[in-house]
Amino acid sequence: MAYTKKARVFGRPANQRRALMRSLARSLVLNERISTTEAKAKELRPFVERLVTYSKNNTLASRRLAMARLQDAEAVKKLFDSIGPRYTSRAGGYTRVVKRAKRGANDARKLAYIAFV
Repeated sequence: MAYTKKARVFGRPANQRRALMRSLARSLVLNERISTTEAKAKELRPFVERLVTYSKNNTLASRRLAMARLQDAEAVKKLFDSIGPRYTSRAGGYTRVVKRAKRGANDARKLAYIAFV
């Protein structure tokens, strides 16, 4: 029986979706706030929250898991050195999605900010 797929596809093949999430997560970790479309921000949230959970327990295994997801040593270093320790006492909900106004008349996609709380 065919069930409805849960994740958003964004009109891209799986490898491009993974690369998109990796790129957005890298930008969010390095800049701590990014502007993107609302759908991409909502899809990025669980991806990044899992990375922050990895960084809360600073072990070699969790660093390797984060490196496998991000594939950027600079972002992993910032994640484990500054972002992870900030949320040691928090049990989840590390990011916030704030909706913005739509774009112009021709491209009326909903925009949003995603940032660390």
